[in-house]
Amino acid sequence: MSKRQSSTVHSISSVKPPASSGEATLRVVFVGHVDHGKSTLIGRILSDTNSLPEGKLEQVQRACAAENMEFEFAFLLDALLEEQEQNITIDTTQIPFKTAKRNYMIIDAPGHKEFLKNMITGASSADAAVLVIAANEGVQEQSKRHAYLLSLLGVRQFCVVVNKMDLADYSEARFLEIEKKYRVFLKTLNLETDVFIPASARFGENITARSTKMKWHHGPTLAEALDAMTPMAPPTDLPLRLCVQDVYKFDDRRIIAGRIETGMLQVGDELVFSPANKTSIVQSIEYWPVIPSAVEGSRGASFKVSQRDPSTPLGMTGVAGDSIGITLHEQIFVERGYVASHSKDAPIETNRFHADLFWIARQPARLSHLYTVRLATQEVKCQIVSLDEVMDSSSLERNPTKADQLARNEVGRLTIQTRAPIVLDNHDRLPPLGRFVLVDDGVICGGGIVYDGVYTDRGAIKSKNIFWSEGKITAQARGAQHGHRGAVVWLTGLSGSGKSTIAQALERELFIRAMHPYVLDGDNIRHGLNSNLGFAPEDRVENIRRVSEVAKLMADAGNVVITAFISPYRADRQRARSIAMEGNAEFIEVFVDAPLEVCEERDPKNLYKKARAGEIREFTGIDAPYESPVDPEIVVQTNRLSVEESVASILERLLPRLK
Repeated sequence: MSKRQSSTVHSISSVKPPASSGEATLRVVFVGHVDHGKSTLIGRILSDTNSLPEGKLEQVQRACAAENMEFEFAFLLDALLEEQEQNITIDTTQIPFKTAKRNYMIIDAPGHKEFLKNMITGASSADAAVLVIAANEGVQEQSKRHAYLLSLLGVRQFCVVVNKMDLADYSEARFLEIEKKYRVFLKTLNLETDVFIPASARFGENITARSTKMKWHHGPTLAEALDAMTPMAPPTDLPLRLCVQDVYKFDDRRIIAGRIETGMLQVGDELVFSPANKTSIVQSIEYWPVIPSAVEGSRGASFKVSQRDPSTPLGMTGVAGDSIGITLHEQIFVERGYVASHSKDAPIETNRFHADLFWIARQPARLSHLYTVRLATQEVKCQIVSLDEVMDSSSLERNPTKADQLARNEVGRLTIQTRAPIVLDNHDRLPPLGRFVLVDDGVICGGGIVYDGVYTDRGAIKSKNIFWSEGKITAQARGAQHGHRGAVVWLTGLSGSGKSTIAQALERELFIRAMHPYVLDGDNIRHGLNSNLGFAPEDRVENIRRVSEVAKLMADAGNVVITAFISPYRADRQRARSIAMEGNAEFIEVFVDAPLEVCEERDPKNLYKKARAGEIREFTGIDAPYESPVDPEIVVQTNRLSVEESVASILERLLPRLK
């Protein structure tokens, strides 16, 4: 029989259903434990909906007869030699089919645990899912693992098919037993479905036609259940995210090519490109269809140019899902991995983020090991710096204690630190930039989603006549001369926690190592640069913004800038991190941790005493809040450590980051 070519993701090109009625195509991922009949189910629904090309079924039947094999509907899909030998589906395959209501795209995801990475790839783009459980074997570990992955990837619309009911004598009791057990498990994932379907794919029971052998089932057939599902709305109403794939040069034009993941883009829009945080206006939007007048690119690409006439309103528009090219009014440096957005709803730019990570590699995930994170078109070196919770994906047993590694098929709630700025979104807000994979030596080891990232406002109005001046000396050149990278070491903590004392001691230790440190102290800054600011919340925000900008410039000059500020608000510290990384400086948050009662007992400037007496209003820790860091790079507890011990602890983790 004919064999499919092996690939990571591919389509059966010969399966081309005719256009169905007007509804949008629904993308459905089929998942299930190996040997639970998922491939047979897909083959049967293709056949029963007449979605196979003419003669295809007979061709496979003849091939089976020639090889003296009994025909199975799974052979319509499982034609790979490897699958014949191993009797498992190893590829993620996309197959179109249709019903009277709409067109569908089936995403056939592998059931075997060896190929979970392909299942993750398939499920990440699905509108809905069909979970397949065999009646004779019941709920298995992979049945639970697949459901967990669907919940992790945000697939909430699904049905459960209890297949192989012929092997359970079409028993209603057996069906209800499996349904009850699986519903209990799904509830732990906050997943819920009203649709459980008893079926026999082999004999076509409850696939497209109602079964006469299971008259006790009053719910829908599989085809009816799918027709009741709803395609995801195109993400055009979400904030714009254009992920840059490449930059092409045509004569004197530079065309930035990429895919619009979410939102809409028009000629005349002002874009901000992250992580460079540079802005420019879209001059034209260009598409790829080859036409006689198209311009041939140096790399073989062709573009259809659409440029707005200045006398007409905004014209050409790109929407989510479009692969386009754009040109800009002002030429700025942009490269693969950058993300374009509108300034009002810009993504998160950070070098440290929280994630839930599903690990699939044989070798456990290890703290401090150097991996590559792939997110959209970005590839950045990174390390797992903390592992706060480990969960078995099939039993859902959680171990909230900190661990030092993540084993195969476990899920970790963890923190990832990147070696360079990365642009991302929280998964629950913008899934395309909230999903990532970790790669080790070219092999995908795990997939995860981002959560709890802090967005900062980049919508401040700037003069159109102010441009960033690029110097002739690069940060790399300065680092080579100084012997270390520029960095911002941000000390935060309550008044009296020891920030200034530690900052000065740290400065001295770095200086005697022939490095270039400088302390920006809160009181010193308020004597000059910020002397016009008070201590109201809005003044505190502006105080930290100005300090962040100064620190960025000093770090760009190659210095190790040590700041000692209470900086009580998490959002302000996140903004400081983003500002520092605009200049590609390393940012290290140090939480100088001491209990309020200890700080108040120390009270070196009698500030707490004045605050208690009402002489100082909105004093942090008394009548104004302090938001402790959730996940700082370094923590020193000054009620337990001496100044020397605190500095030694900081140096131990800081010096490797400055190389």
